[in-house]
Amino acid sequence: MSTPRLGYPNLGFGVGLRAAHYPHILKQKPDVDWFEIISENYIDSQGRPRSVLDQIAERYPLVMHGVSLSIGSTDPLDFDYLEKLKRLAAEINAVWVSDHLCWTGVAGLNAHDLLPIPLNEQTLAHVSERIRVVQDVLERPIVLENPSSYVTFAASTISEWEFLARMAEESGCGLLLDVNNIYVSCYNHDLDPLEYLRGVPHDRVVQFHLAGHTNRGTHIIDTHDGHVIDRVWELYREAYRLTGGCSTLLEWDANIPDFPVLHAEVLKARRFIDTEAGTAESITVTSDNEWEAPPTETSVPHPLTFINADVE
Repeated sequence: MSTPRLGYPNLGFGVGLRAAHYPHILKQKPDVDWFEIISENYIDSQGRPRSVLDQIAERYPLVMHGVSLSIGSTDPLDFDYLEKLKRLAAEINAVWVSDHLCWTGVAGLNAHDLLPIPLNEQTLAHVSERIRVVQDVLERPIVLENPSSYVTFAASTISEWEFLARMAEESGCGLLLDVNNIYVSCYNHDLDPLEYLRGVPHDRVVQFHLAGHTNRGTHIIDTHDGHVIDRVWELYREAYRLTGGCSTLLEWDANIPDFPVLHAEVLKARRFIDTEAGTAESITVTSDNEWEAPPTETSVPHPLTFINADVE
């Protein structure tokens, strides 16, 4: 087990908790290391969802993963929301609280999407200060994820990996490194995912995300609706080697399979870390002719279709 990052342990291999799997989890009590919940599905929910969550919290470690912090917005921070996060974290003994490096709305309106931010000095100062305030309220280091992106800004002057490194240093936060999002964003913006991996501060990475995506040929959409592809697994192996290893979670949020299929998918990670990892030079994922072919399906679920779907 690697040294805890920011005091946060390596929990092993976990999956996202979804309502479709409540009956299986409660009855079968599967041998899962930990679960990650979508914070917004529980902070204002009681009834069955909260009852199930409380039962699961008695047996498994839980991590909270939010989509409404809007750390990059120019709107004031929502302190009522932060207090709800803090209260839920205390009630379920959440190991850590995470969200995304993005903004989700402005002028009091929530777009219900993870919108990209310009990567420059002004944004870095703005985001770092807001992170420090959030951490003061939550009384713990927050963990922020690199979201997938589909556009860039002319005002950006810093690479995403440099932005993450400086943000973590200046704010004291941890990083949730979504390996699939690295692959998606690098494909969409013609960047080198290995350069990205090497550029992030490895000692600040608290957690990994893995997921499937939808390749449309000209671009990739982060849909979380299928198996992890081989090239993302290869990037994960390299990320695990560089960081020394940390908690790994599989996300599957559309076309959700039966729980054993989901659990088996995250356990594939062991195959990539139990054997000796190859060198970075042996992982070839950046050439244009090596991206996987686009799928044949015609419909693409929105990346955030799962938000609030669990609330009953």
